[in-house]
Order: sequence, then structure tokens, then C-alpha cells
Amino acid sequence: MSWATHLIKELQAGNAVEFRPRGNSMTGRVSSGQLCRVEPLTSDPQKGDVVLCKVKGSQYLHLVSGIRGDQFQISNNHGHVNGWTSRKNVFGILTKVT
Repeated sequence: MSWATHLIKELQAGNAVEFRPRGNSMTGRVSSGQLCRVEPLTSDPQKGDVVLCKVKGSQYLHLVSGIRGDQFQISNNHGHVNGWTSRKNVFGILTKVT
């Protein structure tokens, strides 16, 4: 079980989640340890949205940096591209950081 598996299950059940992600990949938008609220998606994410997603088996709270049909390019806040994923692997959108 990866770090966000239980959060993803909650989002899939229609519940918002709050957690404190660790790491520096999103510095500038989310600092390590900040409280983040992620809500289930009600529509397709847009470029620039921060989403909780899965790319190639890894779970991320990262940016949507590109859109190609129902595929979404996921990147950190420093320009590193993690890859493309389908809409079914985008579970929630960041709505609040405190």
C-alpha cells in the first residue's frame, strides 16, 4: 500500500480528505508538511490544477501540466514531468492549503 491509497479510497467514496504531504516537489504551491484539502473531482481537471493522481503506479499530489483528450500530463512544480495518465487515475483536486 502506497502513501495515498487510503486517501484515494476516501475520494472514490465521495469524501474530501485532508493530509500533510512530505517532500519538496511542489514547493511554491505546497510546502512539505502543509495541511492540504483534496476534494473528489466533479469535472475534468484543467491545466494548472493540483491533483491527487496515479502515474505508472506511483501516487502524486502534482500539477496537471498538459491535456490530450482524456489523458493528463502530470508534473511537479519544478518542471519535472512524471508522465501521462488517464482520467480514471486522477482522483481529486487540491482545494485548500494551510
